[in-house]
Amino acid sequence: MFDTSLGPYLTTGHSARGLSMRSAVADACMQNHMLGALSPEERARLLPSMQRIPLTLGQVIYESGTRLNFAYLPTTSIVSSVYTTQEGATAQMALIGNEGMAGIELFLDRDTAHYRTVVQIAGEAIRVPSKTLQAEFARGGAFQHIILRYNNILLTQLSQTTICNRLHSVEQRLCRWLLECNDRVSGNEIRMTQENIANMLGVRREGVTVAAGRLQEAGLIQYSRGRIHILDRDGLEAVACECYRVVGQEVSCPPASPHPRQIAR
Repeated sequence: MFDTSLGPYLTTGHSARGLSMRSAVADACMQNHMLGALSPEERARLLPSMQRIPLTLGQVIYESGTRLNFAYLPTTSIVSSVYTTQEGATAQMALIGNEGMAGIELFLDRDTAHYRTVVQIAGEAIRVPSKTLQAEFARGGAFQHIILRYNNILLTQLSQTTICNRLHSVEQRLCRWLLECNDRVSGNEIRMTQENIANMLGVRREGVTVAAGRLQEAGLIQYSRGRIHILDRDGLEAVACECYRVVGQEVSCPPASPHPRQIAR
């Protein structure tokens, strides 16, 4: 974890290290599209409160109903908001990567997490105290616009996921999930077990095994020991349901600009 709270209070002996750490956080935050869309003045106000932190596979950053003391803005990681039924069944409601933020409830008159949020792809994120972000939101300007725009993206994800889980096959949904992960990571390898994928899709593991086997036989992916290599992205897009394109059109429009832009890959 990188402590960015010391600022000008560092002694001379430690100032160079402190400046280097602050510079590293400033560079890392530009990998998140929401933070990257801010004006230099807005980023400068938030920077002293930012922390660059590692997120590990399976790490739970929020449990449903717990207080939101921080928001997380992924840079190289991916997290999922997951709904869990009373019987223990799970299903992914939203996928959050470098385009977004976990903890959007902070700006919707709610201080507790609605869903359990868990790390799906290990990497890094920028963590910011809730009160700092709420104060910036209250100022209006670009940050407020970015938050409202991203909330619309999440609503699209939620509604489309509901439709997808009800109407589309496991194979189509698996293709959509793989593509959405691929959009948010560098390279074509995704580290994920079939059991975890099944939990995200809200289906039995056997269903994922069959669907992944068909995709592998078709030469679209290669799966081995928790590692999925995407071999033919165009082929996956052809099999995926229209939900991937509907959500993708929302995400590809950056939150602070009306001009389309694809997620960096």
